[in-house]
Amino acid sequence: MPKHIFVTGGVVSSLGKGLTSAAIGLILEQRGYKVSLQKLDPYINVDPGTMSPYQHGEVYVTDDGAETDLDLGHYERFTHATFSKSSNFTTGKIYSSVIAKERRGDYLGRTVQVIPHITDAIKEAIHKGASETGVDVAISEIGGTVGDIEGLPFLEAIRQFALEQDPSEVMFVHVTLLPYLKASGELKTKPTQQSVGKLREIGVQPHVLVCRTEQPMTEEMGQKISLFCNVRPESVIEERDVAHTIYEVPVDLVKAGLDKIICKHFGLPYEEETDLDDWKVMINELIKTTEEVEIAVVGKYIQLHDAYKSIYESLSHGGFANGCKIKLRKISAEDLLDQGTSLLEGVGGLLIPGGFGERGLEGKIQAIQWARENGVPFFGICLGMQCAVIEYSRNVLGLEGAHTIEHSPDTPHPVIALMAEQEDVDEKGGTMRLGSYACDLVEGSKTQTLYGAKHIRERHRHRYEFNNDYLERFNASAMNIVGFNPERGLVEIMELPEHPFFVGVQFHPEFKSRPLDPHPIFRGFVGAALAHSRGESRIEESSMA
Repeated sequence: MPKHIFVTGGVVSSLGKGLTSAAIGLILEQRGYKVSLQKLDPYINVDPGTMSPYQHGEVYVTDDGAETDLDLGHYERFTHATFSKSSNFTTGKIYSSVIAKERRGDYLGRTVQVIPHITDAIKEAIHKGASETGVDVAISEIGGTVGDIEGLPFLEAIRQFALEQDPSEVMFVHVTLLPYLKASGELKTKPTQQSVGKLREIGVQPHVLVCRTEQPMTEEMGQKISLFCNVRPESVIEERDVAHTIYEVPVDLVKAGLDKIICKHFGLPYEEETDLDDWKVMINELIKTTEEVEIAVVGKYIQLHDAYKSIYESLSHGGFANGCKIKLRKISAEDLLDQGTSLLEGVGGLLIPGGFGERGLEGKIQAIQWARENGVPFFGICLGMQCAVIEYSRNVLGLEGAHTIEHSPDTPHPVIALMAEQEDVDEKGGTMRLGSYACDLVEGSKTQTLYGAKHIRERHRHRYEFNNDYLERFNASAMNIVGFNPERGLVEIMELPEHPFFVGVQFHPEFKSRPLDPHPIFRGFVGAALAHSRGESRIEESSMA
């Protein structure tokens, strides 16, 4: 049976529980242990798939097609753990399973209650999240903050879970805030004390406190927190805001001794130092590099950083691979439509991410035309590829009024069409083309060269696709279709070979990029953008037609 770590949070949301959980997973892996990670979210939605990115950030997709919380992206970028539909459970998902059992008569006439039936379902979900063979340590992050009414069943469930295990098999890590008051020039511990007090009222005593802070925490302050929160002094861990990159977090936690505290609690060898040498080399290279490239990201949800979290991280990975830092120029597609392409002047590259809805669509199309005609490296993802198809159809192939039937069902040229299996779908949640699918690449294409392989698998999340009725027209043009799904013949990748870099993909490569293993297309795109910013790239006349 695996050992279990439960990560909770207090005082405010967005403290970094997900990053802390991911960092703990990395640390344990670097010590030779196999880990699993799981997110338990208290909201009633079955999954975040139908939620606006403004509400919950990006929707992360696993290989098996689960639409999950964005924290699973942190988990995958930091560790080698396997993620699936059992890696993210919500209140909605838990209640749906209990209600389905009640309707089948599984409870044999008993009254169905939060305790024990809902809490039993949560404990079952925890076991499912750690069910992969050979897992040594299972890390479960509880979403929300202590004191939220919707989170109480989850906290009660982990309290019960701990009672059913040997005390040395379960550890509680509580992430809390030490706010800094500028007026008095001091950190305050009272919010942390109250957060832990609330947790203890529920019956959960944290073994470790991870204290988020802007300013250094004094030894005296650590002693005070230890005394009032009933946590050993060495287990009050400072987690100060990092200076350069989130990938510094595991290094800082090891410096604070969290790795040895965890191992000691579980009875694991803890004398040796955790080997983070490859991680430290990456961070040091990032810190010392002076070269920078600016990438424009034109999107619909640009005001919220977490809406495109995996894309921004994947761009930074591409920067690691090319020895440069990434400067983001975030541009609302609506602003670009109103103010014109002058908003793009001077950037090294343009990225159009995925999305839904008509708002800002024409602004994205206008930006793509600018990049294509001016030789600026372009990378389109999902809707970004579809917008590139529309732009090329209108402005190069002469298909006046070309559009996607998602927004223009009466278009004379529906170059983007609804997938056949989506035509009779009425429900929104979990009904798109989701998860990992195969793609065959055309030998010698730019994309195939980047991958260094002819057969790949990538993750998808879409309802609409390139309309193969227009395949011949595109094949007769300078735009090359270089990636196909072998089972369905769906178009997955297209590129302009004579352009410095012009690639559109129907899938979401940002879900498979890692800091030490950047995704090949992001690596190639950032490299092309860097070359463009240096004035090294050029555009051939044939890419204009």
